[in-house]
Amino acid sequence: MRPFVAVVGAVNMDVCGRPYQKLILRDSNPGAVRYTPGGVGRNIAHDLRLLDVPVRFVTVFGDDPYGAALRESCEMLGMDLADAATMPGMRTSTYLYITDEHGEMQLALSDTDISACITPEFLTQRLAMLNAASAVVVDGNLTRETLCWIAEHVTVPIFADPVSVTKAERLRPILGRLHTFKPNLTEGQHLTGETAPERIVDALLRQGVQRVFLSLGADGILAGAGKERVMLPCLPTRMVNTTGGGDAVMAALLWAYLRGMTLKEATSAALKAGRLAVEYDGTNNPALCENALI
Repeated sequence: MRPFVAVVGAVNMDVCGRPYQKLILRDSNPGAVRYTPGGVGRNIAHDLRLLDVPVRFVTVFGDDPYGAALRESCEMLGMDLADAATMPGMRTSTYLYITDEHGEMQLALSDTDISACITPEFLTQRLAMLNAASAVVVDGNLTRETLCWIAEHVTVPIFADPVSVTKAERLRPILGRLHTFKPNLTEGQHLTGETAPERIVDALLRQGVQRVFLSLGADGILAGAGKERVMLPCLPTRMVNTTGGGDAVMAALLWAYLRGMTLKEATSAALKAGRLAVEYDGTNNPALCENALI
């Protein structure tokens, strides 16, 4: 069997509203509303499949039409859902967001309560599979209890995406068990109390993270591992929609890890994946492929 990545995290129905003109707050804005599969875990799994990486997706679907549609879309992408579950009587996780006329997110509501069903008991039945993976990816939608259980019981490299400043706090107890951590500047500042990117990376490495890829938005990525530091700027980009950019970066980091790439090569691949994501009017750019990252 080919090496696979296990992704443990959320699957959402994303509901995106984008105005045709400049967004006017506290008013009704003419625009377009789109429904697309989403969720940090699912987006990473989707991008991994575009990169031809086998994926076992551990998630929970709601017992509703959104859940059925999301399950079908994951299966069509070739994700292995043998370890996923549909939760009777529960609503599917939903992410509702509004962008400005340029596609930059302005406001969002995230209803991910169902992710709490991914409990230590739920994962205990799947532990053998998790430890057979080449790497396990987790996102901050999981509860602190579940994240701590994963850190204690999973023996393969753990990659983590904090999702948001609030949810990043759930990862604080397990930083020392993370192989790869991909916070943005605000999340890194919150977790370390530092303000300068270099100090944030240094602080996270001192706490035991093996590799840090600090996203600096338009300024690029600062990566660190041991005493090595790599700073690469963003590539020239025609930004269309920022949603999914960070998830593509994480997928590229996993792809690069499986290929044994250096820190600099992994950072370069991540930036290329991120550019593809934000230049696409959607969450997962179908143009993402291995050749695009080399």
